[in-house]
Amino acid sequence: MIKLIGTPLEGVVIIETKVFSDERGSFSEVFNARDFSAVGLPEQFVQDNHSQSSKGVLRGLHYQYPRWQGKLIRVVVGKVFDVAVDIRRSSPTFGQWFGLELSSENHKQLYVPPGFAHGFCTLSSTAELSYKCTALYDPSEDAAVLWNDPDINIDWPVSNPLLSPKDSSAPLLSELPDLSVVK
Repeated sequence: MIKLIGTPLEGVVIIETKVFSDERGSFSEVFNARDFSAVGLPEQFVQDNHSQSSKGVLRGLHYQYPRWQGKLIRVVVGKVFDVAVDIRRSSPTFGQWFGLELSSENHKQLYVPPGFAHGFCTLSSTAELSYKCTALYDPSEDAAVLWNDPDINIDWPVSNPLLSPKDSSAPLLSELPDLSVVK
């Protein structure tokens, strides 16, 4: 059974699953197609990814276009500050962001639907993310928005993050073409 918590960005939801703990450790069911379908979330994911990052690393803000990817994100080791940004020009929340802490301790997941850019920064000495995608990755459709775009104004909990060349030179939100969501 899952619990959904809405965010200010329509379609971006926090997912809490029941965690069963005892002296041996813990167990939780992190994905169940029936439960996801019952609450209107995707039940078909076509790719699983695993990302490991050191403290101070910032990855993002990434998206894929025109074959958008929805992402179901969770942290399996450590702690990150995870962010979704609405990049759909026709949306009433265009340019707005939502962020939260995801960790191996709080067991929260975040669903970032198509039409949003996604990024995170590592808060612990190391962090490992596992995330499911609704569309296959295509390097020719890989894109990004500048992580510190002043028009988005994300309150990142890091001041001088370690960035990839792609992330440090990504375009501003105002420079993106008019993106429309393609199913």
